[in-house]
Amino acid sequence: RFYCGVDLHARCMYLCILDATGQTVLHRDYPADRGAFLDAIAPYRDGLAVAVECMFAWYWLADLCAEHGIPFVLGHALYMKAIHQGKSKNDRLDAAKIAGLLRGGLLPQAYVYPKAMRATRDLLRRRSFLVRRRADLLAHLVNTNSQYNLPALNKKLVYPSNRGELNLPERFTEPSARKMVECDLTLIDALDAQIHELERHLVCTAKVHDAQAYARLQSIPGIGKVLGLVLLYEIHDVRRFPEAGHFLSYARLVRPRQESAGKASGFGNKKIGNAHLRWALGEAACLYLRASARAKRWQARQAKQHGPAKTLGILAAKLGRTVYHLLRTRQVFDEARFFAS
Repeated sequence: RFYCGVDLHARCMYLCILDATGQTVLHRDYPADRGAFLDAIAPYRDGLAVAVECMFAWYWLADLCAEHGIPFVLGHALYMKAIHQGKSKNDRLDAAKIAGLLRGGLLPQAYVYPKAMRATRDLLRRRSFLVRRRADLLAHLVNTNSQYNLPALNKKLVYPSNRGELNLPERFTEPSARKMVECDLTLIDALDAQIHELERHLVCTAKVHDAQAYARLQSIPGIGKVLGLVLLYEIHDVRRFPEAGHFLSYARLVRPRQESAGKASGFGNKKIGNAHLRWALGEAACLYLRASARAKRWQARQAKQHGPAKTLGILAAKLGRTVYHLLRTRQVFDEARFFAS
């Protein structure tokens, strides 16, 4: 009976509520507060549906609607842009357009990730962020060593024991340069401790959430505890994808062909999808080649036809399809069937 469009921000939100005939019954701004939202929608609670564009602060509103039994729809920000982006744009117009799209059944929907595993997924993404920062610091140490034309480092700095043996600060004579290297090393040691603690916590949590799915994912050669965690938490429920092709599209493993009047106009919108899944499956393809002699022979044959880079993408898509079916059928990896398909 009523359709509520919310243009949500971190500290404020604009609400627009339409009735079944499309008439506006409420259109004003409120603070982004649970009580303010419930008070605003109170006269229209019977038959109300709420829609909000996907942005970083939607968690609390989705949880609030779930607590009170209010249907909640999360709009896909990138697809919504293609529908309602017009000449003028402000919070008032955006809320009205979201409500109109919801009423017309035209709102492109994103996945409302359930509360139970959502915080763990965010923690896993934070771990990836810390790993990238550690990699930046390690690269800075190597570059600084080259910048001062010092002897090449003969050991990998990623290992703490090697960093101790190399005694990097003593290589530099300038006090400021030495201090900079000491700062990098201190940060790397701190990040190492945090990353290891996060991994321990995440593995224990995954075994509570879905130990069987986590074990099935790790049955694929090349997928260890970290890649298994990424796949488990980024996919969550594989049943939300009707077919393997939908899953591959979400994982950015398809080429989005664009056509007009029977003519190809290029490939666009490649970035729509889950970047974390794309990274995990790309890494899994590289590690699978390292772990399997049969995969190396397959790659050599395919590379003659497609080239090395495209072959790696084909293998990543093949692994993505395998992950989809493993989770759907609840089976472990079978290399003979993998290469027979």
